[in-house]
Amino acid sequence: MRLLLLLAVSYLHACAEDWPQFRGPGGQGHSREAGLPFEWSETDNVRWKVALPGLGWSSPSIQGETIWLTTATEEGRSLRLLAVDRTSGAIRSNVEVFHLKGSIPVHGKNSRASPTPVVEGDRVYVHFGSYGTACVRTDGEILWRTQLAYDHRHGPGGSPALYKDLLLISCDGYDIQYVVALDKRTGEIHWKTARAGYQAYTTPLLITVNGRDQMISPGAWRAVAYDPSTGEEIWSVRYGKGYSNVPRAVFGHGLVYICTGFDQADLLAVRPTGSGDVTDTHVAWSGKRGIPLTPSPILVGDEIYFASDNGVATSLDAKTGKEHWRQRLGGNYSASPIYGDGRIFFLSEECVSTVIAPGQTYKPLAANRLDGRCLASPAVSGGAIFLRSDTHLYRLENR
Repeated sequence: MRLLLLLAVSYLHACAEDWPQFRGPGGQGHSREAGLPFEWSETDNVRWKVALPGLGWSSPSIQGETIWLTTATEEGRSLRLLAVDRTSGAIRSNVEVFHLKGSIPVHGKNSRASPTPVVEGDRVYVHFGSYGTACVRTDGEILWRTQLAYDHRHGPGGSPALYKDLLLISCDGYDIQYVVALDKRTGEIHWKTARAGYQAYTTPLLITVNGRDQMISPGAWRAVAYDPSTGEEIWSVRYGKGYSNVPRAVFGHGLVYICTGFDQADLLAVRPTGSGDVTDTHVAWSGKRGIPLTPSPILVGDEIYFASDNGVATSLDAKTGKEHWRQRLGGNYSASPIYGDGRIFFLSEECVSTVIAPGQTYKPLAANRLDGRCLASPAVSGGAIFLRSDTHLYRLENR
């Protein structure tokens, strides 16, 4: 019997789904894991809780038995990569990647280590905005470092994305704006495409439409789809005064869903089949009520769900934009929701997780509180939810 139990545990670990980037395997907040907890507290369903040095709002990236996080210590001057053991919570390594000089201001809700790392094989790609971008081997050796010049003003935000041998980054600064592809083997620029606009903090989303790959990159005033191999612009959609965009786009039902940012918080559903400026021809529908400025939306089945920054959750028909329900959750929201095991998980800045069943009526299942502040989006792997607060990393699972 003991041997069978050991084999079962080994099988579960071998089959655990990795969460290698911001918002998971497909970049849209979905997990295929089963048996996830939906109730927890500081004393219930906590496998372990480990204190983290410094401050960072990067989400956990998970591959195999290791969780990767960035943080900033020494009053934000030491930018570091942490490796945490998934089973025990022990910090395996703590590598300084960059060291800053002087005082570097950031927005009160931000940190100097907010972009989420991307892990692939024995490489971890970290981005600290204009403070630096690097590739670190999983044994801690720094393979390359580079700096991308732009003034993000409020601190770094958008995370990188991998495409074949390229690391894709949106660099929308207060001064200049561009998107760039770095050779993931060397850190050298493969292509760089300038664009006009203003500051934004988004993460590219990779999709395939009619056999052609597209990189969706929302920025100030407009969102653009690029050819990820060359940086060539495929199509764009304008949205007036929207800027300081944060949410990552989502894709499904033949539509790309884009949040337009501050001053003009709309949700656009765009058909990604056009070329050039498609504002007047390819916007299937738009929504204006309760659109988030910071959390990303999530698409589950035929509905799209989102929570506004001030805690109002909404469900719309993803194909038409018709509202199904709207519900005040309470609290404030920066983290993006996740979906797994048939449930949607919203996480407030006050570390309250509201768990609901997806559907055309609002069906709350639980509200779970932990200590501290929570601005990082959760991750899922091996039947567990990994949640980062301002001081700790939690492994939450049914016990």
